[in-house]
Amino acid sequence: MIDFKYFFLLFSFVIFLGCKGKTSSKRINVNRPNILFILVDDLGYHDLGVTGSTFYETPNVDKLANEGMMFTQGYAASRVCSPSRASIMTGKFTARHGITDWIGAKTGEAWRTRNRYDKLLPADYVTQLPKADITIAEAFKNHGYKTFFAGKWHLGGKGSHPENHGFDINIGGIDAGSPRGGFFSPWNNPKLPNKQKGENLTLRLANETADFISKHKDTSFFAFLSFYAVHAPIQTTEYKWQKYRDKADSLGVADSGYKMERVLPIRQVQDNPIYAGLVETMDDAVGIVLKALKDNGLEENTIVVFTSDNGGVASGDHYATSNLPLRGGKGYQWEGGIREPYFIKVPWLKNDGTTTEFPAINTDFYPTLLDVANIPLHPEQHIDGISLKPLLEGKQLEFSRPLYWHYPHYGNQGGEPASIIQQDGWKLIHYWEDGREELFKLPSEEKDQQNLLSKHPKIAKSLSHNLMSWLNNVDAKYPVKDSVYDAEKAEIRYSNTINKKWPSLEKQRLEVLLKDFQPNKNWWKSKVTVD
Repeated sequence: MIDFKYFFLLFSFVIFLGCKGKTSSKRINVNRPNILFILVDDLGYHDLGVTGSTFYETPNVDKLANEGMMFTQGYAASRVCSPSRASIMTGKFTARHGITDWIGAKTGEAWRTRNRYDKLLPADYVTQLPKADITIAEAFKNHGYKTFFAGKWHLGGKGSHPENHGFDINIGGIDAGSPRGGFFSPWNNPKLPNKQKGENLTLRLANETADFISKHKDTSFFAFLSFYAVHAPIQTTEYKWQKYRDKADSLGVADSGYKMERVLPIRQVQDNPIYAGLVETMDDAVGIVLKALKDNGLEENTIVVFTSDNGGVASGDHYATSNLPLRGGKGYQWEGGIREPYFIKVPWLKNDGTTTEFPAINTDFYPTLLDVANIPLHPEQHIDGISLKPLLEGKQLEFSRPLYWHYPHYGNQGGEPASIIQQDGWKLIHYWEDGREELFKLPSEEKDQQNLLSKHPKIAKSLSHNLMSWLNNVDAKYPVKDSVYDAEKAEIRYSNTINKKWPSLEKQRLEVLLKDFQPNKNWWKSKVTVD
């Protein structure tokens, strides 16, 4: 005979446990939100529909931006990748953590092997993420978060991989700065096994991240999705190339696509169908991870960050995109090299596409995410970042804090060794070749075309003094004059750039828009044939 009293007590106990579990889960959701950090490689400020592109199509990123806060003056800490990524991880400006160029770039007398014939020999730099720093991943891990990394690392080799700096899981993060083997499997990455021929790398990284989210939906996690896209080599499928080739044709193909910047041609139009396909695939991948959040009931409890590590490649590499109206691009000292897409979505704050002109920089992500996640800040670590939480809550922050950039190197894309200070709406650039300076007013002069130094000498002098004082205080490294600099060889190289390189680029631009264009038989391995 059933003992109904015992059955009732047992049933009540089960209900109590269930309610307790739900209450605990709700408490954790409120106080320990998940973090999804999406970092795109070499994505320019105007490479998204939401930031003004009429050629590239990015509906998933556009939707994300319109659900959060958009920083129209959001900056990377460097004009190239490794320094910028180190600043995200450490909360420090590049001159302070010492990684001032992409890891692998030549310095000192070794620079001469590049046959560039430049006036200066680039400064030495730190070649791996310093172990003494507590990374943003370590900060979250120390507070019970499960940490995950997928994609491009480029912050050191063996002993300095993601798992050595606070990430529990590392999918594909190695020393490489570009995808070895390209964007279609088989690729050559010891931390990302090949599964099937023709698989797309960007989508694979997104699926790995989505899988992590699903498996850890009942824990608090810090997931860092770091795409190798849209870095060179630019590759896409025949289908996406065709889509954007037709779109470029319908919009009208400009007769000329380049103009001469100081030392290299620079792209003036967004009409490369290969790059457009690469951008759209990145957007498809973002859609995959955002859907994983929604499908697992985590959409309202996950802070999402979306940004890039430097400007779009308008010169050098594959001359892939145009950053206009911003001047320059990746490797350059102007806005096109350091201004980035910079979006933060905190679901419960309901920003819904709010924009701000507050000058934010990627060192701010570290303290901001800790603050919004209710974790104590580490001011001794993220010394060059501030919490943007007040802005996200609809409050105000003072604009007066200075931002610093230090790049004592030559960019592969045409940029010059220079340091920058930005404060109170002014930006001063100091050039190390000859000590000249440029002064610009932001954001009204964001094209960096009108040098206002002669009109505002007192402002320029003050900013220059502050810049030099700061660089000395952080023990910055500087380039030195090359004793064997040959001006005649430099002039020959410049002449060849104008008379040979520029016409060649114009020809290549039109070739990829031809109806019968075919890069190779299998479209960079994206077309899988049956043996």
